[in-house]
Amino acid sequence: MIAMAIFFMAVFAILELVASNLRNARLLETPRVDCGLVIADLVQTNQLEEGTQDVDLDKVFPGYHCEQDIVAADDVVPLGDTNGLFHVWYVLKHPDGTIETNLQALVWKPDSKPVHGP
Repeated sequence: MIAMAIFFMAVFAILELVASNLRNARLLETPRVDCGLVIADLVQTNQLEEGTQDVDLDKVFPGYHCEQDIVAADDVVPLGDTNGLFHVWYVLKHPDGTIETNLQALVWKPDSKPVHGP
């Protein structure tokens, strides 16, 4: 009977130690930043402007830096008339300067006119 009590105490102590270590390991994981929030904000706008712009992420992801480059999609549509189709590139950088995510998308905004197009 005493051996059973010691056995169960040891088993529960080991289980508690494993659970504690798993919880601590989960807290150490750094979540990856989702670039979908940035492109969702762009899709909700009415017009796009060609060029390179910095995107402010300090409220959502402090320390991260995002740069977007918007170019008319002349290579997709013949004769240079994009009809509002744009290439959008995002580069999301970690606070230590490494690139976290690259994202490329085609966005169609018919109200936007390309700068260099007809």
